[in-house]
Amino acid sequence: MNNRIKAITLSCMGLLLSGTVLAASMPRGIAEAASATKAMPSQKRPVLTEDSIDFGAYDPHGDFGGPSQSKIEHLFLPWEDVELSTLALADDYARARGRTLMITVEPWSWSPEWRVTERELLRSILNGERDEYMAAVCSTAAGLKSPIIIRWGQEMDETDNQFSWSHWSGEEFKAAYRRMVTVCRAHVKDARFMWSPKGNPGLEVFYPGDDVVDVIGLSVFGYQEYDRGTTGRDQSFPERLAPGYERVKGYGKPIMVAELGYEGDASYVADWAASVASRHDEFPELTAVVYFNDREVYPWPRGYGRPDWRVVRETGN
Repeated sequence: MNNRIKAITLSCMGLLLSGTVLAASMPRGIAEAASATKAMPSQKRPVLTEDSIDFGAYDPHGDFGGPSQSKIEHLFLPWEDVELSTLALADDYARARGRTLMITVEPWSWSPEWRVTERELLRSILNGERDEYMAAVCSTAAGLKSPIIIRWGQEMDETDNQFSWSHWSGEEFKAAYRRMVTVCRAHVKDARFMWSPKGNPGLEVFYPGDDVVDVIGLSVFGYQEYDRGTTGRDQSFPERLAPGYERVKGYGKPIMVAELGYEGDASYVADWAASVASRHDEFPELTAVVYFNDREVYPWPRGYGRPDWRVVRETGN
């Protein structure tokens, strides 16, 4: 055993699995066992009505487990060092609740010491050395019964991002994305493919073409402390969404918020919760929002730390 081995306990879909597995081997999003600490509900749950657009969640804590609460089950997985057979568990969970399965494929290992440089990663993708990784993900996805959305290489336009692929040029990213969709289509015939920029200026140079994009995903996060520190006031969901939406609406594709979160005082949270799943006349192509129900993975810039987007809080966290 090496230092990448740890014990994991999962309790999603009525199953309890315990054992030693690779630390990076489970897709993120399969609900984990309930914490022994007390959990306090917040008021972050989006307000859903009969007129709402579709709502989904990345939900590792199982807070949106009710069948009527979510229409999209979001998972993250690396394409290296992953136990793909666990996707069957997520498929069973999604099917039991009538949900689409959205799979974000990150083209690296989750263990930093195993990652190659961004140039080596690009080179090995374009020369076909990494085809087998995407083929493995997509051949596994082909055996799932839920509707599938494949989201590959997200937020490539966030140039100060931690992601290796966010340091590629537009032409380089487009070539890599197109190759991966081509590989994937050879194995899974009915998946939809999501191109998912952050929403920043200049994202258009990364657009890979209408033939390899079925839906566009944006990332929208509302962090009151950041709002006030950078703009001097609170910002609303429509304000945060509008710039990215304007940049992608001309592609004529359905638009989703693939990653959504908000954190602030009670008034700020209530405003976002009431707004995110509402239909807005200025966003006619917005079809769904997908909540990121966890702590932020990486610290925000300028010392703003790691916001906690979770709708249920553990006391003391």
